[in-house]
Amino acid sequence: MKIDDILKQLSAHEGIIPVSMNWNAAEEAHLKVRPADFKKACLFAHHETGSPVCALFAEDARAAQNCFFIRCVFASRAESKWLLVSARLSGVAPEFESLANDIFSASLFEREIAELFGIKRLGAFDSRRLRLHPEVWPEGFYPLRKDFKPPEKCGDTGENYAFRRVEGDGVFEVPVGPVHAGIIGPGHFRFSVAGEPVLNLELRLGFTHRGVEKLFEGKTAVAALAFSELADGEAAFAHSLAFSSAVEKICGLIIPEEQRFMRAILLELERLYNHAADVGGLATDVGFSFPAAYSSVIKENLLALNETLTGSRYLKNFNRIGGISKFPPSAGEAIAAGVKAAERDFLALKEMLYGSVSFMDRLEETGILPRKTAVELGVSGPAARASGIAADLRADFSPLYKNAGFRPAKQERGDVLARLNVRVAEFGESVRLIKKFSGMLTGADIKSAAAEPRSGCALGYAEGWRGPVLYWVRIGENGLVERCKITDPSFLNWEGLAQAVPGNIIPDFPLCNKSFNLSYPGNDL
Repeated sequence: MKIDDILKQLSAHEGIIPVSMNWNAAEEAHLKVRPADFKKACLFAHHETGSPVCALFAEDARAAQNCFFIRCVFASRAESKWLLVSARLSGVAPEFESLANDIFSASLFEREIAELFGIKRLGAFDSRRLRLHPEVWPEGFYPLRKDFKPPEKCGDTGENYAFRRVEGDGVFEVPVGPVHAGIIGPGHFRFSVAGEPVLNLELRLGFTHRGVEKLFEGKTAVAALAFSELADGEAAFAHSLAFSSAVEKICGLIIPEEQRFMRAILLELERLYNHAADVGGLATDVGFSFPAAYSSVIKENLLALNETLTGSRYLKNFNRIGGISKFPPSAGEAIAAGVKAAERDFLALKEMLYGSVSFMDRLEETGILPRKTAVELGVSGPAARASGIAADLRADFSPLYKNAGFRPAKQERGDVLARLNVRVAEFGESVRLIKKFSGMLTGADIKSAAAEPRSGCALGYAEGWRGPVLYWVRIGENGLVERCKITDPSFLNWEGLAQAVPGNIIPDFPLCNKSFNLSYPGNDL
């Protein structure tokens, strides 16, 4: 059903009286409803769009309007539009009816809202915190409220996190982390096992929570752009592109086609070097050392190409509000040579891996994430596409990619091998897209559009290499950021990993983990 029809049906048949309905930037429909209708409107939108909860967040508007707002984002892939359902909550005792019992993809977002804003969720089945760990963070302090003042003392509160327990004869727990032997981020993995098979895996994250969304508040868009590149360093360009896109919508900026091609090239280069590293990581975890080292060579060469084009190996400080910096005169030759070498080397890497019976045997039927489970969890990116979900913002929302004949990679089995196959296919498609887009560059000296400060709100997005990156940004009358909600694909995908591991043995966990390769900082923010 089209969004226009959804909005009409909500009023005509669902008994929901909209407070207001309006379009923003031609691709965002904003539906404001009464608090009592918020859950009903979200459930209807979820059912009719077929979309999980892409983002669910709150906004503190007590200073100006004596209220909080809660907003839920859905994607209508069929017509390349977003639907935002909003409700105004009390500024004194804010509360809303939980969506999580009916839409599981809302659960983590609701827990985040509760701990960061102190907004009560009626009927919620999980009241545990995500990032403000109760062992050290006292009750009653909500960092994303505008009048927040940090506690005078953080330390041992006497509280403990309530892990879920699996009971039964012969069941025991194996805790791993948050401090690990390898050079990885901190995460706690608690395995419940009976003999060798894993019965349950529970994750606990939040150890690298930095208050990123709070840091955006009070900054100019230009200053905040630099912060977006730090939210998740491996996806720096995708994050900066999502943030700048939101601001550009607010300011009504039109990006020249030449610069849109340049942005697409950099987005695909970011995908290339990360997919190469991920493929090598799988080889590392089965002790296949030569292809693991070979993948590092591919990644290093791509990072060197990034530096040649932008001055940054990780594509930082090159994107701009209103456009992008200029490639050097030799960009065409550098891209052609670098991508050709990467394509050649990646083909050799693929032959090494797919030619090894022992390697393939470790991956096949390991860590299966069924499609139904992936849909319910709201899993996205390569992990979702490996489980039969063909969603990809490049195909669903970008005319640039549609005109280039882009088609998302997709597998059906949802195992480690399927996730490898998706990455291999995406590497080849990214190479094709880079060649196509670079061939369309004219080298013209096109200046970025001038961004004049303007108040408003908008949703920006980019399909990063792990999946969709979303930024909802509000800029105030003073031209400063008032609220920035960031949704990294790792936020929901970590639960996908937790559901893919049971039924396997603990020695296969590194393979399952690497096949998702999720971000600790992108989740913890």
